[in-house]
Amino acid sequence: MAALPLGSIGQDLPPAASAASPPPIVAQEPAPATSAAIAPANDDPVAQAIFARLQQMTPLNGGPLPRADAALGKAVADFYAQRHYSAAWSDDDNVGQLLAGLASTEGDGLLPEDYRLSELRTMAEAMKQPGVTTATHAEFEVKATGAYITALVQLARGKVDPNRLDPTWNFDPAAIDPQQGMSMLQTSIEERSVDQAFAMARPQNPLYAQLRSALAELRTTATNGGWPGVPAGPTLKPGMSDPRVAALRARLVAGGYLDPTLAEGDRYDNPLKDAVSRFQADQYLEPDGSVGADTLAALNVPVEARIGQVRANLERARWLLHSLQGTFVVVDVAGYKITFYRDGQPVWKSRVQVGKPYRSTPIFRSQITYVTFNPTWTVPPTILKNDVLPKIRKNPSYLANNRIRVLDRSGNVVNPSSVDWSRPGGITLRQDAGPGNSLGQVVIRFPNSYAVYLHDTPHQELFEKARRDTSSGCIRVEHPLQLVELLFNDPQKWNRQAIDERIATKKTQNVTLPTAIPVLIAYWTVDIGENGKLAYKPDVYQRDGALIAALDKPQPLRTP
Repeated sequence: MAALPLGSIGQDLPPAASAASPPPIVAQEPAPATSAAIAPANDDPVAQAIFARLQQMTPLNGGPLPRADAALGKAVADFYAQRHYSAAWSDDDNVGQLLAGLASTEGDGLLPEDYRLSELRTMAEAMKQPGVTTATHAEFEVKATGAYITALVQLARGKVDPNRLDPTWNFDPAAIDPQQGMSMLQTSIEERSVDQAFAMARPQNPLYAQLRSALAELRTTATNGGWPGVPAGPTLKPGMSDPRVAALRARLVAGGYLDPTLAEGDRYDNPLKDAVSRFQADQYLEPDGSVGADTLAALNVPVEARIGQVRANLERARWLLHSLQGTFVVVDVAGYKITFYRDGQPVWKSRVQVGKPYRSTPIFRSQITYVTFNPTWTVPPTILKNDVLPKIRKNPSYLANNRIRVLDRSGNVVNPSSVDWSRPGGITLRQDAGPGNSLGQVVIRFPNSYAVYLHDTPHQELFEKARRDTSSGCIRVEHPLQLVELLFNDPQKWNRQAIDERIATKKTQNVTLPTAIPVLIAYWTVDIGENGKLAYKPDVYQRDGALIAALDKPQPLRTP
């Protein structure tokens, strides 16, 4: 069975839950006229009952759909109209696959009861009993199909509406093809391939399957009592002997970082140091091999918290993974890294510095359109107020030392001594291109309302830190000229020598890319390493909590 374009089933059906309350679902177009024109067969009492049930739920005469669940109701009505209202769930194999598929959504971090799993199980058992009325059969049909459609859509596009959690969100949801989606839905019933429909609804990126496997492993760990704890105390360092070392060994064995044959002993030896360093690297901590406060806290994070973290990132995967096609750039904000993809494959990676928590880098999508060589830097208002003005007031030579000019409203240079720095007004500060410029040698630009871009930086030493939330919102890139060469993708005109020669002119120049390149600034708080192990990133912007709360908010289906 081909992949199901599940965003296409009821194109008005959005992700369902939000951090606050479920958004109303409003159909933007009337039901097709064919829904009213098609009538059930006179010799099929179940089809007659389904038709009557749908008439109670929503008008089929082309009028507007008035209910809060109108889009789902429309999709269910269209589904049955296409099959002349014949039953879809009379086959026990299909019903079994449906119930199993709904239950399997727990492995995706979703809530099976959002799809009325318990109720449908009870109804399915009742359907096997003699004397079932056609009205009961019709009720089961409509509820089962509503649950089927909703589960498939949420597996493909997510349960939570990202716009409710992040006002800067501008990523497109999964592509929509209504006719193809409905056709494949019917085919899954006819071919008894409902289980395949569930499998194909999920993002087909390997990362998603790895996250599902990781979630299952974490839940097994939780069932077995979780990870051993490491008692509080002074920093544990290599060479020490301490009773807490045995607990540290047990924790690292449980996490797969230390050979079980090395589980005993109170001495902090080199194998244990190496295991601690690997654990630290997977937690985005400084891999110094010692167990200080930060490492101890990471060791003692409950497995339940890690389960929530993986569930949050499975939802982000449902939002985003369909976007990762072709040639594009991804900035992983929480992971402090950037990747360039060509034909869907990563061909270059580097480290980045991102915004401090109180000046966070926004999460959004845009198109890289041009590059500025030897940029000047216009000091943004927030940085002027909070950072630069205090330095000027403290040191009158600050502007000259940093080659910053003062401009009036007309762009004319004014003497800094003529400005009342206690209450400056109507001025702009602009740093000249060249050594020490805050943007370095190059800026990679893309349209956005946040004045955020990718750029070089004189603060190269900060790339060596494990945590790199150090900027004022923009994204500082290590080795940005390598990225520029990839963006131009022209070995003759824009090879590295040509780029270096352009910079050597010391002139500020804007150069448009031959082809705009999508850039996705995304937020993920887990990684799957090359060894298959899960790596947990600091939730630097504290985004996981609200997303987990929205996922945990029960949303049982209303009628149908």
